[in-house]
Amino acid sequence: MRGMMNRKPRKPARGQDRVHARTRRRMRAAVAVFGLALGAVSPLHAQTLRKASVDMRQGASSIDARWRESLEDFAARDRAQAPAPGGVVFVGSSSIRLWNDLEREFGGMTVVKRGFGGSRLSDCARYVAQLVLPYKPRTVVVYAGDNDLAEGATPEGVLASYTEFVERVREALPETRIVYISIKPSPLREALMPAAIQANELIEEYSKRHPGLGYIDIYTRMLDDKGRPRAELFLPDALHLNAAGYALWKSAIAEHLR
Repeated sequence: MRGMMNRKPRKPARGQDRVHARTRRRMRAAVAVFGLALGAVSPLHAQTLRKASVDMRQGASSIDARWRESLEDFAARDRAQAPAPGGVVFVGSSSIRLWNDLEREFGGMTVVKRGFGGSRLSDCARYVAQLVLPYKPRTVVVYAGDNDLAEGATPEGVLASYTEFVERVREALPETRIVYISIKPSPLREALMPAAIQANELIEEYSKRHPGLGYIDIYTRMLDDKGRPRAELFLPDALHLNAAGYALWKSAIAEHLR
């Protein structure tokens, strides 16, 4: 027993020392990179983004499998480079996701693009905590609704989803302005135009009744002189916008961001 008490602690093997040293260096480098990524924003805002990322991971099981990859990608981007608060967040379906260079389209404004293809307005409302709240924007621009109609939602159902979106944003960010881009007419979904008109009218009237809401009518700008969708604004799939279509959108949206 006395010999055991007097025995000196065994030193780690030289190879183990090297492994531990490399591990410590990698950890220090990772911490440094993360710190630089968050250094451009306030500590409080960085903490908000970190919390949103943690909440995202903890609530992954409750996220629809269709959108999990997109939402996890947004959280990863935030961890790599956190957007500054007080900017403009664009939320919606593939018309937002496919808008190339959207982040640089509106001068020096901080623009956060959070479009996920195929999504509905009901999905935007459901995931407000991941799509909007972490960024504390001064303005949110929303484009969604035509996928809802294509999947059988009624115009009243689209309005209900938008109302839920607005209420969830306002509950956390009462000073944030919310602007809705009207459902667009498209050659592929020409049969849905009557429902789109009705949904647009309902949301426009709702926006007029509530301060801090805006409505952008791109529907009428995208019609030809016969009242049909302007084919020259669309890609060959007759659903998504081409460069000319996005130029029209930019002109209409810019008026609401000044």
